[in-house]
Amino acid sequence: MNRRRFIIQLAGITSATLLAPRMLLSAGERQAAIEKISKSEAQWKRILTPEEFHILREDGTEPAHTSPLNDEKRKGTYVCAGCALPLFTSEMKYDSGTGWPSFTTTLPGAVETSLDFKLVWPRTEYHCARCEGHQGHVFDDGPPPTGQRWCNNGLALNFIPD
Repeated sequence: MNRRRFIIQLAGITSATLLAPRMLLSAGERQAAIEKISKSEAQWKRILTPEEFHILREDGTEPAHTSPLNDEKRKGTYVCAGCALPLFTSEMKYDSGTGWPSFTTTLPGAVETSLDFKLVWPRTEYHCARCEGHQGHVFDDGPPPTGQRWCNNGLALNFIPD
């Protein structure tokens, strides 16, 4: 048995999941489609900071405990830093203690998910449904009612207070 097959079996992932990683899409697939936007790498580099570009366009991760959004307590909306699509509300945010802004759920249709094997063990990553900018990963260790932790890079978001 080769290493990849062993890891896949160990993780309990089916071959259908591997062949169609975008089939894990969340509410975004069940809601009316959000019109995609597409820009060249040069266009993204003109509108994003180098750090935002690394996270949103190259699936990077910012260091834990570096985002001022961790301490954001005002009412408002968290939008994608790439295209301003609303992704979360302040009511969805909670302090996970991980060092990244965390949310219990997303706005309907706002994100798309796929499998990420960058750390060998599969994780579910999510991207903005409009610009496909990388936001973070979702885990099943969050609080009720969803039990989910949508762990987001702070640099991938902008906060708009009410």
